[in-house]
Amino acid sequence: MSDPIETAIFEKLAKADPKNVGGKSIEPADVAKELQPEQWQRMLPKVKSAALHLMRQGKLTITKKGKPVDPNSFKGVTRLRLPTPEETAAALAALPPKPVDEDED
Repeated sequence: MSDPIETAIFEKLAKADPKNVGGKSIEPADVAKELQPEQWQRMLPKVKSAALHLMRQGKLTITKKGKPVDPNSFKGVTRLRLPTPEETAAALAALPPKPVDEDED
């Protein structure tokens, strides 16, 4: 089952860039407003948290003034966009290694 916030982020990005040309970005607040129009301010931290999670997986890029931010230390006004192949590779390389399952005899 997919996360409704993540789904809303990708749907909003698809509307912003229907031909998937890349480079188009959206505001996290727009996603929050779509999910909860009446109380979008309460939803905004959840949208930002989901975006950060997606960025760490290499599925999304959070930008500030058009430049990717450091996922460990950023604040202020940001935007969301699909990552470049290089950004995806960098995010995946930063993930901790998966533990190797040892065979139990």
